[in-house]
Amino acid sequence: MTMTFERFEHLADAYGGDLRRWPEAEREAGRALASADPRAAGLLAQADRLDVLLDAAPRPAVSHALRERVIAAAAVAGLKPRRGRAPGLLAWLSGAGWAAAACAGVVFGISLTAHMTADVQADAVLYQASLAGADDTEVLGG
Repeated sequence: MTMTFERFEHLADAYGGDLRRWPEAEREAGRALASADPRAAGLLAQADRLDVLLDAAPRPAVSHALRERVIAAAAVAGLKPRRGRAPGLLAWLSGAGWAAAACAGVVFGISLTAHMTADVQADAVLYQASLAGADDTEVLGG
């Protein structure tokens, strides 16, 4: 499988310079393009340098005290935690609305199809009757 430079660039931006992080189906084509195209190799090296910088950056850790202060500030603002709550009335009504719309679509589709089928059957019967019956020249003579 061949890979375009644009696809290679997209994958390098998304997954970085280490091809082991890339989707398995894309790795071999990525290796082939990096070895054949100096632009791709440079892009891979640039992505690798960015990976090193990101890995070296400090990872912020949220303290327990900060977490408790945020929760307390939310409570003062009138926000309540949503632990184990069932969906609200609005969620149920929204779901019921979508279900009703889907059912109406099905009923409309069935009735429209039945009506169209009846019209097509009537046209077919009239057409067949005209083929089997006497035509105007036989009745009027001519």
